[in-house]
Amino acid sequence: MPNRQKRKAEEKRSLEARPQATSSVLRMSATKVRRIGDLVKGRGVQEAMATCDFLPHRAAPEVRAVLRAAMANAEENCGMDADSLVVADVQVNEGFTIPRIRPRAQGRAYRIRKRTCRLTIVVAEREE
Repeated sequence: MPNRQKRKAEEKRSLEARPQATSSVLRMSATKVRRIGDLVKGRGVQEAMATCDFLPHRAAPEVRAVLRAAMANAEENCGMDADSLVVADVQVNEGFTIPRIRPRAQGRAYRIRKRTCRLTIVVAEREE
């Protein structure tokens, strides 16, 4: 097995070992959710949840909900302490696109793309 494939397999195993939560379909574009994900990445879980509470963006409550689920997974499945958790990784990937048609002049039709995304949040214990 080449070095590159070994490294990828190890990274995948290390990601699976850490507690995470996923939202499979969010009805907003990935760029809008990434903006919030970048703000909470690297922060403590409690601080990240407080940040989401006070942000005016529509994606903030969605990120908060997934973050809360990741925290619950860490407590229940891995026995980690909630106060020592940090947001290790936030992945926002594009989902499927819902095509819609907008009527225009002279019988033409313009395509509207209603985008979706997938959000995955991984938490880990704080290293001191």
